[in-house]
Amino acid sequence: MLTEEEARRLVLAEINDARGDVAYDLQILRVEALSFGWIFYWGAVCDDQSGRRPRLGGNGPFLVDRENVRLIRTTTSAPVTRQVADYERRLRREAHARNAAAKKPPRNAAMAADAAANPAPDPTPAPVAERP
Repeated sequence: MLTEEEARRLVLAEINDARGDVAYDLQILRVEALSFGWIFYWGAVCDDQSGRRPRLGGNGPFLVDRENVRLIRTTTSAPVTRQVADYERRLRREAHARNAAAKKPPRNAAMAADAAANPAPDPTPAPVAERP
């Protein structure tokens, strides 16, 4: 399980990788706690001369799942709230699949139990008794 500080380090590493040819300093601007982890908003540091923050393209926030140790980069083309809701649905589907798999006996065990309960007939022919 991740702490917020560990999640912050993961996000900063991703931001550093995403820097490319960007001439601005990049930083985490805001962090919000979510039911499964955090959302990290990031962008450029304010320009010293104008006091404005330069606009960047493609700097969608990062979702960090503390339980599954996942870092998900969101897009800027869809609302963040929808992307968070989509991820929460994904987590519910994954939990449901895990629960269903835990209730179902392993396939080989089920086949072995069935074979023990219903033995197959012996394929070798019965010996023929000889007559005197």
